[in-house]
Amino acid sequence: METSLWSTLRPRLRAVLPPHPAALAAAAALLCAPLAIPGAVAAWRYERAAVAGGELWRLGTAHVVHHDFAHLALNLGGLALLWWLFVRDARPAHWAAVAVASGTTVAAGLWFLRPDLAWYLGASGVLHGLWAAAGVAARRRWPLEGHVTLALLAAKLAGEQWLGPLSPSADGLPVIVDAHLYGAVGGLLVALALALRPRPQPL
Repeated sequence: METSLWSTLRPRLRAVLPPHPAALAAAAALLCAPLAIPGAVAAWRYERAAVAGGELWRLGTAHVVHHDFAHLALNLGGLALLWWLFVRDARPAHWAAVAVASGTTVAAGLWFLRPDLAWYLGASGVLHGLWAAAGVAARRRWPLEGHVTLALLAAKLAGEQWLGPLSPSADGLPVIVDAHLYGAVGGLLVALALALRPRPQPL
């Protein structure tokens, strides 16, 4: 039987491309969409005064809106890198749980621990939660790499708390390093809880 070009390329592409490309595209679309909606950035970002006034949705939507395309590109790049390296190490539902938990701890941390912060937006806090979870999950396949991943995150967070932002800002946008810490804590706690569950089947 003659072999088609697609049947020849498909296994090679599967070996190179990360799994669940549709989920990655959906996540990227979720982050991109607010910049295409007039007024979404102002209406959805975390603003302490607005939240105090009852606009509670901002606690969740703040994590999907970005200041501009440069800010968005930085976070999309971080998401793509984490996805490429680590998405195979846990179930999609587990990654979703980590993202929700990280966003929740960022929002709670900013509200309760940073009353001086007037506003915040962006996915960087959630990405640091995914980074923490990736280090925990990666230890199943690559124990050394998993511990190195966690050590690099810990070093970055400690450096930010001591020296200020270590990553580039987008167009002069202030980097809220505490959001990175709060997100990482949320992601780490959920990843450790999920690590006690049965291991996922290989993808």
